[in-house]
Formats: sequence, structure tokens, C-alpha cells
Amino acid sequence: MKNSVFIATCALLLFSCQNQAQPKKSEINMNTTPIAKETIYQFKVEDLSGNSFDFASLKGKKIMIVNTASKCGLTPQYKDLEATYKEYKDNGLVIVGFPANNFASQEPGTNDEIATFCQMNYGVTFPMMDKVSVKGEDMAAIYQFLTQKSKNGLQDSTVEWNFQKYLINEKGELEKVIAPRTLVTDPEVLNWIKA
Repeated sequence: MKNSVFIATCALLLFSCQNQAQPKKSEINMNTTPIAKETIYQFKVEDLSGNSFDFASLKGKKIMIVNTASKCGLTPQYKDLEATYKEYKDNGLVIVGFPANNFASQEPGTNDEIATFCQMNYGVTFPMMDKVSVKGEDMAAIYQFLTQKSKNGLQDSTVEWNFQKYLINEKGELEKVIAPRTLVTDPEVLNWIKA
């Protein structure tokens, strides 16, 4: 009798310990689910002419997104951006400009004025989008994706100034953030383009 009570007690303790060691289903999924990485392909925006621009049309290409301004000390970067676009567009590079007036009001123009400025001064042929906000409460959805790790899966960042560059790989994923003063001709950028 004592043996059977002892065995029953041991079995009960063993069962109890196993149950405590087994995580509940709700605990298994907590904090182990990876961040759902979004891609650039979900975004549709308007270009300077008001036409729809669907990033899904760029699948399989490398994309460089740049916030631009017409009255900035960095505005001459348009020249190298255009030259780089012309040199590598047939190899799958697309540069996309987003005019923004967030820094010292250096992009005050209308979309038509921006288009004229870019064409007359730098012969810009890469896609230029509708003027947006790249920071603050009115930040454009695409820039929320670019600057928030919870959306892009890579890193949080802040747009520091005009001509910051976001490099997107052929799968539509953010790969690198390049500071505004770093030129498109910098080896870090060119190596990414050529890779």
C-alpha cells in the first residue's frame, strides 16, 4: 500500500513538473515572432506631373531614394545623381527623387517649378515625385517605412538634411542609409550599385 502511494505521489510530482516546464501556447509566440518586414513595393505615390507611380513596377531593380531641394548647398548633387542614373539605369538602378521643404525652407517651389528647375539646371531624367514631408507629424508614408525599423526591418533613422539617400535592394528591402553629404560617387555607394 505504501509503495503504491509513493509511486502515485512520484507520478503526480513528475506530471506537475512537466506541465510547468511546458510553455503555454500563448507564451511560445510571445516575443519570438520576427518583425514583419515590409517592402517598398507596397507604395504608390504621385510624380511631379500628378501621375501615379507604383513602386511595384520596380521589382528586381536597385532603388535609391533621395530627398531633394532646389536652394540647398547640396543641390549640385543633382548633377552626379543624374550622371549615375544614366550610367547604371540599364543595369537595373533607379534613382527616385522626393522634393521636400523640411530643411530651412530650401524647396519652396511648386511641383511645376521644381520640374522646370531640375530640367533646366541639371537635365534630370530620373523619376521625381510630388513634394512630400520627410519628417514630423506629416511625414509621408514612404518615409515612415524608410525611417522606422518596425516597418523596414533594418534600422531606425532620421532624415538629417536634404539629399539623404536610402538604398533599396532588388527585393524591395532597405539595405543602407547614406548621409546627405556623402556623394553618389562615394565608393560605398558605387560598390552597392555595382554589386
